[in-house]
Amino acid sequence: MRIAIPVSDGQLSPHFGHAPEFAVIDVINGEITSVHYLTPPPHEPGSLPGWMHELQVDVIICGGMGMRAQQFFHQYGIEVIVGAPSLPVEEVVQQYLAGTLETGENICDH
Repeated sequence: MRIAIPVSDGQLSPHFGHAPEFAVIDVINGEITSVHYLTPPPHEPGSLPGWMHELQVDVIICGGMGMRAQQFFHQYGIEVIVGAPSLPVEEVVQQYLAGTLETGENICDH
């Protein structure tokens, strides 16, 4: 499984489309096997979903994401989890894998 998380200052960034970098985390048998930090392409409609698809991302965990972006990701078969807290990347993934990640409302309103 490959998980992507928008990152700002080493933690989950609250707004997906404005993150300066993304952590791409590989998980095998419930264990994190690698974490890579990548600079995204310029933020334009459809660019990030295409990029994530090329990276073979299965799940995106974020604080907020617009509905249009969520629809693009769903077209690629990428699961989107919104409302995640701003915590360190590996902590977010560990909670997700353990089924204890508490999510709130989507903080994006567009």
